Amino acid sequence: MQLIPKDEKFFDLFREQAENIHKAAQMLVSLFDDYREVEKQVSEIKFIEHKGDQITHALMMKLNKTFITPFDREDIHALGSALDDVLDLVDAAASRLVIYKVKQVTPGAQQLSRVILHGTEIILKAVAQLNKPQNMLKYTEQLTLLEEEADHIKGQCIARLFEHSSDPIEVIKWKEIYEVLEATTDKCEDVGNVLEAVVLKST
Repeated sequence: MQLIPKDEKFFDLFREQAENIHKAAQMLVSLFDDYREVEKQVSEIKFIEHKGDQITHALMMKLNKTFITPFDREDIHALGSALDDVLDLVDAAASRLVIYKVKQVTPGAQQLSRVILHGTEIILKAVAQLNKPQNMLKYTEQLTLLEEEADHIKGQCIARLFEHSSDPIEVIKWKEIYEVLEATTDKCEDVGNVLEAVVLKST
């Protein structure tokens, strides 16, 4: 039995955005793993972020024009905004590599990018199964665990940074990059929280 009445356009837009986010996260991992032609790779992520803005705009326009929505209007708005936030932070992390003229990436940054990628994989599965509450709660728990993992990795990275770097400028640069990467997993968890709320209201 379907718990949430389908409006295919809303669900299509959510899935398209989740796919877009996952693609950006894949590109972020590729950037950290193959740190060449950095500006080109970063501009490709920026292109994906622009596409995401268009999807968010289309979603909000549809929300304003739709009288009966598949679930609470505030939850549709919150989910669209949370997905957009994830994509914005993936782009922000990549952009800082160019802004700060980073010459070489760290293993910690690579590790955090993979945690983000895992988070976007979970989001993609979750968004595709909005009408299956038993699966949704599993996915939201996984996103919470990933956020905790990223927070732990960030802490280790910053501790190593203060211990081993003698250049205060490098410390400032990398501390912010680590924080933006970890904040991306916070936003992934926010997506999970909205999805959980949607499902709980529908049961």
